[in-house]
Amino acid sequence: MKAMIFSAGLGTRFKPWTDKHPKALAVINGKSLLQRNIEYLQQFGITDVVVNVHHFADQIMDAILKNGGWGSNVVISDEQALVLETGGGLVKAKVLLEGNEPFLTLNVDILTNLDINAFLDFHKKENALISIAVLQRKTSRYFLLDNESHLCGWINTQTGEEKMVHRKDNLQQKAYSGIAIFQPEVFSYLPKEGKFSLATSYLELAATHTIAAYDHTGDKWVDVGKPESVAIAEAMF
Repeated sequence: MKAMIFSAGLGTRFKPWTDKHPKALAVINGKSLLQRNIEYLQQFGITDVVVNVHHFADQIMDAILKNGGWGSNVVISDEQALVLETGGGLVKAKVLLEGNEPFLTLNVDILTNLDINAFLDFHKKENALISIAVLQRKTSRYFLLDNESHLCGWINTQTGEEKMVHRKDNLQQKAYSGIAIFQPEVFSYLPKEGKFSLATSYLELAATHTIAAYDHTGDKWVDVGKPESVAIAEAMF
């Protein structure tokens, strides 16, 4: 199984660190977010890893080279010309991810102990095009799931904005964990190029395909999106 770690973001919420460094190299208890996620993947036998770069790309590439990919086969997807968001970044990395097996994506600023083997088993059992990891946690933006844990819509509880794909009763609100598993044929259904968010694609594809949600509530999980999150992450990891 291959994986892609999204590391190209500008990290605007993580200033002042990101004024001079990429967020991927922010340090948690002596290890960068990127190193921690590469080593996390290794726990599940995933050693073929794609890392996309844009903001201070040279620093990320230097760290990977200097550390020998921390023991993994790390390949760079270069977005220095234009940052493409998660969807566009995934499509740009298509040639590096293609194959016959599902592949996984995760955001570099997410730290978790989610069991990827259990997540993959769920994905296969659901026969899903995409499976997304979700949690019961407080946020303002939620995916809306039916009783079979299939994606039906999205809501921003702060603004009231709503995007519905399937209108059903008793939809559950779950928060996205920033981790997903894809069938390789997903590239047939995504835009061929350009800048777009995967969250938008999940909703679009849910109209005609199974987008399943794996609830891993109870696992360790932290979004190291802001400097004040570092202390929380260091207490967990």
